[in-house]
Amino acid sequence: MSYVNINNATVAPASQEMLKQIHVAFGATPNMFRAVSNSPAALKSMWGSFGALGSGTLGAKLGEQIAVAVANRNRCEYCLAAHTVLGQSAGVSGSDMSAAQIGKSTDPKTQAALTFALKIVEQRAAISQADVEAVRAAGFNDGEIVEIMAHVALNLFTNYVNVAFNVPVDFPKVALKAA
Repeated sequence: MSYVNINNATVAPASQEMLKQIHVAFGATPNMFRAVSNSPAALKSMWGSFGALGSGTLGAKLGEQIAVAVANRNRCEYCLAAHTVLGQSAGVSGSDMSAAQIGKSTDPKTQAALTFALKIVEQRAAISQADVEAVRAAGFNDGEIVEIMAHVALNLFTNYVNVAFNVPVDFPKVALKAA
């Protein structure tokens, strides 16, 4: 049971229009959005970030791989389940999503992004110039590096919401893995 309201009928009226958009986008209203809808400002921020990053330069595949790596590291079962489904819908194979979950990829550029994203999480953004140079050497420009950081920040927020408020998982469950 969630520690916050996830009943659409009783959320703030200012959240109702965004929840309709979310319902159209997903074909349902995921529980995470229901939980965040208690704050219209938080919902607007989160939904806007998903939209902005979804049309970013990194692409949906890499964005979802970053999301599962961050979710697994933060032990967020909700985001792990949701982003595994979204990643596969974006065209990432099940085996590649599973590898990304522990920060691994056979593609060197993806590997560099996952390594960088997890360093941001693990070191609370206290990364070094060498860390930035490593991801740059893999082929990412400064805009893409900042976009990786934005993906991490958005996923930290959603992970924390789901873990802190015990939001019920409404996607097919995926087992957490040891880091």
